[in-house]
Amino acid sequence: MITTLSGRVRLAAALALGLALCGCATVPITGRSQLSLVSESELIALGADDYQQLMSSVRVSRDQAKTRLVTEVGTKIAQSTVQFMKANGLGRMVANYKWEFALIEDDSVVNAFCMPGGKIGVYTGILPVTQNATGLAVVVSHEVAHAVANHSGERMSQLLLTQLGGAALSQAIQQKPSETQELLMLAYGVGANVGVLLPFSRQHESEADRIGLILMAQAGYNPEAAVPFWQRMAARGQGAPPEFLSTHPSHATRIDDLNKWMPEALGYYAR
Repeated sequence: MITTLSGRVRLAAALALGLALCGCATVPITGRSQLSLVSESELIALGADDYQQLMSSVRVSRDQAKTRLVTEVGTKIAQSTVQFMKANGLGRMVANYKWEFALIEDDSVVNAFCMPGGKIGVYTGILPVTQNATGLAVVVSHEVAHAVANHSGERMSQLLLTQLGGAALSQAIQQKPSETQELLMLAYGVGANVGVLLPFSRQHESEADRIGLILMAQAGYNPEAAVPFWQRMAARGQGAPPEFLSTHPSHATRIDDLNKWMPEALGYYAR
């Protein structure tokens, strides 16, 4: 059945009335309230399964120096993130994370990810843009920020409401496995739809930028490196779609926001 955009908006608005009876959570650092219909245990288990499936279908880099760089930066960011969350009374949010780091050999993919539970993957295609450990820390901390902010869980909750009528995740997997798997990929950030979900996706990106700055600063990496990194990304992204059609903020918007949040991040870097 094809649902029109206006129909989806009405459906989302109607279902949102029941949020008081559903789960809600608060995003670390930003304090934003978010919809949370999927349990942490479900997300971590699914993230681990999907990570293993993904890793069985890609080629892991054999470059020892680059792999060591990803592991060292990833480990440093992960350890600092756990310490930061514990210091702020949020240690339970990462208590069940089982961190893993992988460098995936694919120069055509300029990307990275962190699945729920701390499964981090970096594609070799982004290394020429990161240039060094600090540039890589920009990317890894941004992806870890998505995970600790539970963006996958929030997006999956939104998708369960708008696409599956509010069904529980376990029920959706059982009754519509292929459709639910596709929604999981959307929740991890693989694709997005223009309409109801797109503004949340841009919001998630901006939120991960802000949290990521703090996480990298806490780990001892200069957050000021984020601006030149995104400037290099902008130079690669000539001809990108207009911001309202993109799941990411425009490069100009992103850089302006990073500069706005920089004093906050530098406060953590100076400690």
